[in-house]
Order: sequence, then C-alpha cells, then structure tokens
Amino acid sequence: MIKISEAIIVEGKYDKIKLSSIVDAVIIITNGFGIFKDAEKLELIRYYARTTGIIILTDSDAAGRKIRGYIKGAIGNGKITNVYIPDILGKEKRKTKPSAEGKLGVEGIDSQVLLEAFQKSGITTSENVKISDITKLTLYQLGLSGGSNSRELRLMLQKKLGLPQQLSSTALIEVLSTMMNSSKLSEIVDEIKGENNGI
Repeated sequence: MIKISEAIIVEGKYDKIKLSSIVDAVIIITNGFGIFKDAEKLELIRYYARTTGIIILTDSDAAGRKIRGYIKGAIGNGKITNVYIPDILGKEKRKTKPSAEGKLGVEGIDSQVLLEAFQKSGITTSENVKISDITKLTLYQLGLSGGSNSRELRLMLQKKLGLPQQLSSTALIEVLSTMMNSSKLSEIVDEIKGENNGI
C-alpha cells in the first residue's frame, strides 16, 4: 500500500475498489460521462487540483480519453498529472464480454502494472504522512452534523476554507482529512462560532 497525496480521478466504482487495494489516497469517481453534468463533483475536483493536485487515471479507450480531455479542459488552474495504463487486450472477470475496443480498463489491470504506471508519470509516494483523525463522530461532536444549526455551521466552515458548498458529509470528511487534524478543525469551528455569536 502506497500513500499518494494527490486526489486520483477514475471512471467507475470498480476502478476505485481496485485502486483502494494498492494506494492510500482520495479517489473520486466520474461515473463515466456523468461528470459532464455533475457540477458539484467538478467543483470538488477543481478544489483538489488547486490544493493537493489531481491524478487523472482513466481507461485507455476512446471514452477514457474523452473524459480525461473534458476534466483537463474544465479544471483551469491547478496541478494535473496524467497517468496512463498500457493497452492490454482482454476482458474484466465480472463482464460477460470485452469493452468495445477490447482493452482492459483500470479495474482489470494488474496491480504491479498500475503502480509502474504511477512511477512512469513521476508520482512519488508521500512518506511520513500523518493519518488524519477526523471522522463522522468528530463532525457530530463539533456541531457540524446532527444539530439544529449544523447545516449552517457546515456551510460557514466550507466558505471559510474555500470549499465547494455542495459536499456530502463523507466528501467533507475526505477533504478535511487532507487539510488538517481534529484539533485544528476544532479551533476553526470555535473561531466561526465566535464570529457568529456562538451559532
């Protein structure tokens, strides 16, 4: 398992499952062409591009190239690294027939080949990265979830940190975990409460 500080963009949930077994990183799914209409997810990808940087890892077929091109065009400012998987003919185990072009997608590529693809693109693993301790319980304890003013407080936090407004609590935890630990989050929430008469 290697730790990568950039957020990795993949096409589908099976790609995410495959990658999660070999890398420790934030992994965002485009849901194929779904990204073309998902403004919230695109905003999240832009955020990561500006902060940690993003890695685009799509399939090596025409659809994968189209998604990659769309994301690159939609990001604007930010650090983008492209990781390309080799053209390997075959079909994924869970599928009854190969893709239109007969190539394996990210989920079907051997783990070692995937790691080599990261290395070829100059992706280095982060050493001594502190694991963040922010969980759903943290959000609850700080009043960011489960309370009468939680939504309002969460929106104020997201605005203060320059995050997209439309984030699920799971996405918020993922983002916050790349930025800080629970004690720092607690400080920021206290600041917000102080500025807004203890909301």
